[in-house]
Amino acid sequence: MKILYVEDDAEARTFVGRALKRSGLAVDTADTAAAGFECARTGAYDALVLDVLLPDESGFSLLQRLRSAGIPTPVLFLTAQGEVAHRIEGLTLGADDYLPKPFAFAELLARLRAIARRGPRMVQRAFQVADLRVDVEGRRVERSGGRIDLTPKEFSLLLYLVENQGQTVSRAMITERVWGYGFSAHDNLIDVHVTRLRKKVDRDFETSLIHTVKGVGYVLEDRDGADPSGRG
Repeated sequence: MKILYVEDDAEARTFVGRALKRSGLAVDTADTAAAGFECARTGAYDALVLDVLLPDESGFSLLQRLRSAGIPTPVLFLTAQGEVAHRIEGLTLGADDYLPKPFAFAELLARLRAIARRGPRMVQRAFQVADLRVDVEGRRVERSGGRIDLTPKEFSLLLYLVENQGQTVSRAMITERVWGYGFSAHDNLIDVHVTRLRKKVDRDFETSLIHTVKGVGYVLEDRDGADPSGRG
């Protein structure tokens, strides 16, 4: 079994990496989300072990990028961020397991073997909401059959809204998922990007899909449609 371990703490990276190797696993390591993404996209691993607090991007954001890129490799979060809310968040975003620090190494090994046995998860490659279609793999957006050209940041923002369609997401959630952990953004920056996205997605159509939830954030949903799930 081959593992990729993404952890910025050199001591933890060395200790866990050596312990996994002594247990008979092949292990590669990376100290940033960017390096981890490049390694993971090769598809050479049976499982990924991610920290949440990485220097360039949160592990949550990295996981979202991996899934958006169609990388189905099982993921286990190994992190000091062990609160229930963090665990729920990681699993909701597509992680297969979540082990808070401190941990027993035997448990880590057992959990890794368990998620590797399950195999890669199915990754949704396209979303459909009313007449809006988002092709994740091709990074293509269409509405009523016409193409909508988005910047990379606009696409990431739309994808996050579509993945959470029908659910209100706060400005803080958008900041962390789209811009990454540790990025400080004022509400106005998020509002500006959403306004620009709305102009491209909603302006020329009778039905608006991106809605403001006053005092909270935004939600993408077809309020006139009969089927609120809209997943295709």
